[in-house]
Amino acid sequence: MKINEKYIRRCIELARNGLGTTYPNPLVGSVIVYDGKIIGEGWHKKSGESHAEVNAVKAVKDKSLLKKATIYVSLEPCSHFGKTPPCCDLIIKNNIPNVVIGTVDPNVKVAGNGIKKLIEAGIHVTVGVLEEECNALNKRFFTFHKKKRPFIVLKWAESQDGFIAPTEKLEKKPVWITNQYSRQLVHKWRTEEQAILVGTQTAIDDNPKLNARDWSGKNPIRLVIDQNNRIEKNNHIFDNQAVTIVFSKSIDTIKKENTIFEILDFEKNIAEQIVQILYQHQIQSVIIEGGRQTLQTFIDANLWDEARVFVGSIKFKEGTQAPTLSKNQFKKQSIGTDELTQTKNYD
Repeated sequence: MKINEKYIRRCIELARNGLGTTYPNPLVGSVIVYDGKIIGEGWHKKSGESHAEVNAVKAVKDKSLLKKATIYVSLEPCSHFGKTPPCCDLIIKNNIPNVVIGTVDPNVKVAGNGIKKLIEAGIHVTVGVLEEECNALNKRFFTFHKKKRPFIVLKWAESQDGFIAPTEKLEKKPVWITNQYSRQLVHKWRTEEQAILVGTQTAIDDNPKLNARDWSGKNPIRLVIDQNNRIEKNNHIFDNQAVTIVFSKSIDTIKKENTIFEILDFEKNIAEQIVQILYQHQIQSVIIEGGRQTLQTFIDANLWDEARVFVGSIKFKEGTQAPTLSKNQFKKQSIGTDELTQTKNYD
């Protein structure tokens, strides 16, 4: 049987459609090929709904062709019962003779069991086609299951002269460094990550909503570090529009709906404690939006995976210095008058 990588590439393209909507499940795409043509394709759209393989099989008009077809899938088909039945059983039931898999699922509930089940059923299985690309597609899912922590994205904007905030502010709202297009891109990113984190001073000084109002999608879970419960309860982060987790040294006596308090030992490594708690909450990814102390805390602990840094066109001359990174940049682009640099901390 001839393997064609273009079909796995198509699986990856399809899978990306689910970014931000499949948590806690991975991104998965699938295509079914017969006689050199795609006869069905699908992707996993939302947790609890049909998996990619199910949607691909449903899309095949002439089901009799399945007995002579090859199903391509970006991630190993599941072999266990969750919110939906195992995809392996579906493949076996429809007598699909060939399965091509991009990469193995790191989740201990699957982790090779799906492949084993298919082989034991007499199906010809090929594994590891465009494996690096398939792994990159699910960098959040893989980090969560392999490193037992969320995938961490650092994001900040700095002025031309390297400051993230001016010395003085007249109002409790953000001082915009970037243009509207960069800000819209950040809101798109917020729909793609499961949570967003800021520190106490950012919450007090900017009173941010931490939502995705400039992009269509789900608002992230809001995370805030507030050691002494200094943030006023009329702050936007307590507006009940999204789940908010507060990291503090004590539980505030004032109860707020949709707000969870998690206790930290502020004499120990804060970043390590936070990622452990986020893992317990099944949070697979978080975007950290500042301020400097919070960002630098995760940088110094080497608990980050990507940094996305905007440089705007304004100058402050003095203010709060931007965090410092020592890793090599891997992507740079212009967004109008802004420059966006992306740096990664993984292979």
